[in-house]
Amino acid sequence: MANNELWEAALAQVQFHISKANFATWLKNTYILEKKGSELIISVPNSFSKEWLENKYNKLIFKILHDLDGEIKEVKYTVERAAKKRPSTPSPAPRIAAQEAQMDFQALNIDRTTNLNSRYTLEGYIVGPFNELAHAAVLGIIKNPGLVYNPLFIYGGTGLGKTHLLQAAGNQIAKDFPRKNIKYISSEAFTSNFVSAIQNRSMDNLRATYREADIFILDDVQFLAGKEKTQEELFHVFNTLYEKGKQIIFSSDRPPKAIPALEERLRSRFEGGMVADVSAPDYETRLAILKTKAQGLELEIADEIHEYLANNIQRNIRELEGALNRLLASRRLTGKDLSLAEAKTLLRSIIHNPSKAVNPKKIMQAVAEFYDIKEKDFISTSRKKEIVRPRQIAMFLLREELKSSYPFIGKKFGGKDHTTAIYACGKVSKEIEESEFLADEINLIKQRIYSA
Repeated sequence: MANNELWEAALAQVQFHISKANFATWLKNTYILEKKGSELIISVPNSFSKEWLENKYNKLIFKILHDLDGEIKEVKYTVERAAKKRPSTPSPAPRIAAQEAQMDFQALNIDRTTNLNSRYTLEGYIVGPFNELAHAAVLGIIKNPGLVYNPLFIYGGTGLGKTHLLQAAGNQIAKDFPRKNIKYISSEAFTSNFVSAIQNRSMDNLRATYREADIFILDDVQFLAGKEKTQEELFHVFNTLYEKGKQIIFSSDRPPKAIPALEERLRSRFEGGMVADVSAPDYETRLAILKTKAQGLELEIADEIHEYLANNIQRNIRELEGALNRLLASRRLTGKDLSLAEAKTLLRSIIHNPSKAVNPKKIMQAVAEFYDIKEKDFISTSRKKEIVRPRQIAMFLLREELKSSYPFIGKKFGGKDHTTAIYACGKVSKEIEESEFLADEINLIKQRIYSA
């Protein structure tokens, strides 16, 4: 596989693991500079991109590249000097605009003013029992922006289509109300812009950009946890827009109450309008999503492959799309239709047996990340509520998901007595029956565990 084809195939999968705004910010104008044996060198446009890719996305990029080419053992990033030029590559064959494997930045159809991707539409959004409340709220907003469900807060696990719904809402409003000033941004980009504005002494300009919006859409607000200055700035942006009757839409991987290190005044703003969840789709909906996505890619695959994917990828729509992208890449490279056996071989690194993939380490890691604590806190003797509760939930999940014995669970948590594990599991089990909120939290953690 040529370098440009390898990088294109890799980016086709990367885009389903990060937001479109972050994809455009950090992976625009990147390419494979050269391959030295088992080492792959990626050219990036600046040192900021280099640092971000090395620290945040390198594990993901390496895994995807290694799956595509087993010879790759290391990925490095370098900033090319202006004197250097991108290696020439043959002109690509004509491609279908709808193909999500097309990784040229312009083909992502991102409006530079709004940051919205025009590929996200309500027509392409599959509605089922798992997302109908959030979808209905969006339809209400589109008819009367700023007058109903303001703010709208949509939450759900990773890869369940929240970004699609948010951007589809923005695109539909832009179509129906062309004079509306729409701003879509991820929380990571919002924070990055805030830091840059401080460094460049351009805060007034940045504030004006957001405070003049008619529709303000902020994706993945859980990333604001612990960022006090950014939260303060968002608080003021919110108040300015809300007082003017402007529409505000948020998304997160968890409900406002479960976002750690979040200012109470901001939490109350998030909860002040409509809060709607998006859960994992059922089998029929997964099948409908697959067939719709495949049709958009003009990818014809056998029904038995669709059914295999729908049965084996149950908790993450983004993984379904990623699997289709891998099949598309194979189809384009070989020009042949895939059999079920070939599809299974091609997707073996994506589809696995959950009971084998999930282990105590993965459960403890997912719980620690969700509650923003360190894994070592689980084995500490701390009796702080913010440590004890996640510890008990982690014990409960080891018991429920892995059927671990109580002595085993106690041992995993710093050699605690088995009676401690029995008490924790019983307490959480009882609370789940009494609290719908806790049940939602645990379902979100499970989605993290199985989609990691």
